[in-house]
Amino acid sequence: MKYKACLFDLDGVLVDTAIYHFQAWRTLGKQFDFELSHEQNEELKGISRVESLDKILHWAQFQATQEQKDIWLKEKNETYLELISHMNPSEILPGVLTFLKQLKDQGYLIALGSASKNAQIILEKTGLITWFQAIIDGNKVTKSKPDPEVFLKGVEALACSPADCIVFEDAQAGIDAAKAGGMKVVGIGSSAILFGADKIIPSFNDIQVSDLLLL
Repeated sequence: MKYKACLFDLDGVLVDTAIYHFQAWRTLGKQFDFELSHEQNEELKGISRVESLDKILHWAQFQATQEQKDIWLKEKNETYLELISHMNPSEILPGVLTFLKQLKDQGYLIALGSASKNAQIILEKTGLITWFQAIIDGNKVTKSKPDPEVFLKGVEALACSPADCIVFEDAQAGIDAAKAGGMKVVGIGSSAILFGADKIIPSFNDIQVSDLLLL
């Protein structure tokens, strides 16, 4: 086996929670007369809640105090938590479970590397949590992607080296983070908006574990 482990981002890779983030940010934006676009929402993928709010306030050309920001960050998370509380296994993205089973059957270690502070809840609601030997989320890191910290901590938790690992990401910040950490990376999405990955696939229906040997 050429590689030993696979590390997965969560949002947009294993499940599509982007719609819930989008709805929660849009709800918040009403407080300062801002309507987040789908294009802008794409730029929020893979970055922290704090950075996302800063971007939104910049787009809205709104100057907020730190006190306002703290309140809004809490409100956004509460709205998001209410939305994801209804998630279930049907929201796992196509091909994910088949691919995870192939990895496990062939002896790969599996970890999560996500900026989300709510990753544990989502994994539990969707029934994905049993697949992971290590879960590194936003509660365990201090730096956001494209800093490689989240993936390097995942590598450490699996007792591997970066060269032994493949990262699966749907965001440019995540691809950049994986590369900065010295790992191979498979982009999930379109080659028109994702750059620098070793391979890009539309979904997990488009890859077999045997394809990893070609990276």
